[in-house]
Amino acid sequence: MKGVKIAIGSDHRGFHLKNFIKKEMEGEGIIFFDFGSGDEEICDYPDFAIKVSESVSKGESDYGILICLTGIGMSISANKVKGIRAALCKSVEDAYLARAHNDANILCIGSKEFRENPYEAIEIVKKFITTQFERGRHLRRIEKIREYENKNFSK
Repeated sequence: MKGVKIAIGSDHRGFHLKNFIKKEMEGEGIIFFDFGSGDEEICDYPDFAIKVSESVSKGESDYGILICLTGIGMSISANKVKGIRAALCKSVEDAYLARAHNDANILCIGSKEFRENPYEAIEIVKKFITTQFERGRHLRRIEKIREYENKNFSK
């Protein structure tokens, strides 16, 4: 994980979990680029999802992590950016499959899922960033998505 660059962002409902993840993983050698939110003031999740997604899409970050109350709004917003495959993950298995089968490059999580045990979110993040894409039959599917994006989206 050392040297992995992660763009991270949250809205007001994901602010505490975002900071928890950064604090708990600071000893792993990960470079975090925090795109906000900077506090619990009510804000709009698409603002942060788009900033994080553009960082990943441009290759400035290896992966992205987006957090809101459910993770749904973040994943919808992130997937509007060309080249992004954002996956809402609620378990370590979801994170594994998102990377291994779908080559997801942004992890979306809902803060409400981890109120009781935020350490579960840490395990999901670790699995997401350490799992390699399996390629094989899965690559054909990812290529179909890329073809569609290249045909229908300018950037």
